[in-house]
Order: sequence, then C-alpha cells, then structure tokens
Amino acid sequence: MTMGGQRVAVIGAGPMGLGAAYQLALDGHEPVILEADARIGGMAASFDFGGLQIERYYHFHCTSDDDLFILLRELGLEEKLHWVATRMGYYFEGRVQPWGTPRALLAFRGLGLIDKLRYGIHAYLATKRKDWRPLDTLEATRWIRRWVGERAYEVLWRNLFELKFYELSDELSAAWIWSRIRRVGRSRYSPFREKLGFLDGGSDVVLTAMSTEILRRGGEIRLSHPVSRVRIEGGAVAGVETGEGFLPFQKVISTVPMPYVPQIVPDLPAELLDIYRSMKNIAVVCVIAKLARSLTENFWLNVNDPDMDIPGLVEYSNLRPLEQHIVYVPFYMPGEHPKYRDPDSIFKSKVQRYLKRINAKLREQDILDIRVSRYRFAQPVCTPGFADRLPPIRLPIRGLFVADTSFYYPEDRGISESIGLARKIARIAVE
Repeated sequence: MTMGGQRVAVIGAGPMGLGAAYQLALDGHEPVILEADARIGGMAASFDFGGLQIERYYHFHCTSDDDLFILLRELGLEEKLHWVATRMGYYFEGRVQPWGTPRALLAFRGLGLIDKLRYGIHAYLATKRKDWRPLDTLEATRWIRRWVGERAYEVLWRNLFELKFYELSDELSAAWIWSRIRRVGRSRYSPFREKLGFLDGGSDVVLTAMSTEILRRGGEIRLSHPVSRVRIEGGAVAGVETGEGFLPFQKVISTVPMPYVPQIVPDLPAELLDIYRSMKNIAVVCVIAKLARSLTENFWLNVNDPDMDIPGLVEYSNLRPLEQHIVYVPFYMPGEHPKYRDPDSIFKSKVQRYLKRINAKLREQDILDIRVSRYRFAQPVCTPGFADRLPPIRLPIRGLFVADTSFYYPEDRGISESIGLARKIARIAVE
C-alpha cells in the first residue's frame, strides 16, 4: 500500500466486487475482498464440465461494452476477445425459423404484414432512441402492445415476459426492456448481420487477471469468508464481523444482491431497510447440456411452444468454438415460485425432451451430459419508476457504499456494466 492509501473491505467477489478491488489496488489502496463462496466470479464463475472449464451461466459481449474493452487493454488481454457473426432463431409452431433481421421478420410464419411492419418500426426506433427517461415510468408490456399490436405481442413477446417473470410480468419498466432491445440492435454491423464477442477461456480469463493484479498490488482475497454483519458505531463504519472474528475497517463497499443488505447491515435507518426489502428479484435454474451434435445453427433461439416452459435457449458453442456442442437452457422464475424447489431431475428431464423436440434428429445418445445450477438473485425486477426507487450508493453511514446489478439501470446485468460501475464506486469511496 502506498503512502496515504486506504484499507477498504469489499464484500463479494463477483465481477463488481473484483472491479472495485482492482480499481482500489490500481490507485494505491489496499482492498480486502470477503467472499462467502469458495471461488471468485459470482454468476460468472466457471466449473469443470467433464474436462471443459465453462461458466455456469452464459455470457457474451456486445460492441457497446466499452468498460470491458478498457479493462482488457489494461490487462493486456485484448487478443483474447473475438467477434463472431451470430444468428438468432425463433421456434414457433413446431419449426425453427430465422429471426433477428428484416428479411427474417418479413418471412416469419405466424404474423400478417401489418404486424410485421409495426414490430419492425418499433425495433428500429428503439435502437435509435437515446433518452430512456420518458420510458422509465411506463409499464413494458403496455408499451410494447401499443407499438406492435396484440397479435405480434402474443406471438413474439408474451412468452418472453411470462416465462421469465410470471406474476411479475406486468411490473416491468419499459426503459429496462428498451435497453435490451437496443443493446442487441447496436451489435449489428448491418441490418442483416449480428456480431457478438467471446473471450478465449471465457469470463474466467478476465476475472483471474483482475484477481492476480489485486494480489500483486497488495490486496487480499479471502474466499469462504462470509460477512455476517457490518458494524456501525457513531454513524460510521467500524468494521465487519465474520466467522473468524471482527475485522476493523473505516470503508466498506458491498456488492452482494440488495436483498442480503438488511441481513448484513441491520442497523441502517428503517426507511432504507424497507427499500432494500421491497426490491424484487428473479431466480434462475440454468441447465447446461453437452451434445454430440449441434442443436441448431443459432446462438440465441427464442421459444414459443405451449409444451415448453422456457422463453428461449442459448447454443453457446455457436459463438465460442468448443469441442462439444454446449446449450444453456435457463428456467427463470420468482424465487418464491413452487417450481424453483423442483429437484434437478425434473429440469434435466424437461431439457432432454425439449432439445429432442426442437431437433428431431437428436438422439438420446447425443446428449452427453447435463448439469444444473441455481442462483436465487439472478435478475432484479426493474419496476416502472425504478430510477427514483433506488437508494443512494453512498449511504448516510460514513464509509459505507452499497450497490448491485440494479444500479446500472436501465442497462441489463452484464460483466462490462458491473466493472464500469464498480470502478466509479471505488473512486468515490476513497475521495
């Protein structure tokens, strides 16, 4: 630690926690990461899938991920990022149809010409819009219905909402869904071609590089080290309590999901605790299948089928070249939904059935392996007026800063967004 540097606790070793600690170390401070898990990465953590190191939850990169590009340059990892022309598809009425281009929209079976024109105009204007604030207070499904009409909403949108958010489908901000439309739209290098990026070795490459730099510059990463409480004395941070005792700190940056904050900082003002408790999150059960043959030619496949309770799936090996074909099948739902408690075997059985339905040539022996991962707080539910509901990052407790993936609203969660926000918080924390 350089002269004048500060010792700062960072709770959580996901991309945001690592990003904050990396910036602190870069600026001559001494970050101490405290992570409850036995590994770094959070939702970007990798695991051994039968000899293949791969992320539990898929990630890809868009041409607008500027904060990631800056970090890769700093770490000397620019050559690890590759761009691929990817394809989208839509499984509807028992067939995989091309999707994601004007030509595919015009050829899509299931919509009339007026429906297609309305959908296309809405998508085009969404990618061109720059000011999201007028959309912040609008409800997303009503906003989309008004633009595309009932038929296009039923065919193209309803499943995407209802099989991810269930009873919360009508509680989403139009600004949040707009940011998703725009992010993918801005990854097109022509109206007919989409370009997405992947890292050699996956997200683990950049997460490990950040960890190495943090340690090299005098920081610490303590895994299997959950924080049970942030101790507050006299309106200021005094330190954190862990299973190994009390650790004194004058600055704490928390990057864990907001629902955990009332548990670890119970001495916050009541009005702040109420805000944290009111924030809703979607859980995910993510099934990863390793196949002997390709499922489709698409990276992303939207699904609208009454016999499948998924809004889509990702064939990751159509982005990142791998020896086997890897398909992610995420089941999103509120964590309180009874389905979240179903055993892994039910989700595995569903995925085997769904994959063979989408590709009739797929045989039982082509499904080489299946794994299941769960994450309780995978997606914040960004309600209308969400921007004004967010609590401040710098809390009215001296030395305490709290953020999670909700705080780069209206942008959706992503590694680039996490790193960008984390670096800003780190600079603010030591001002």
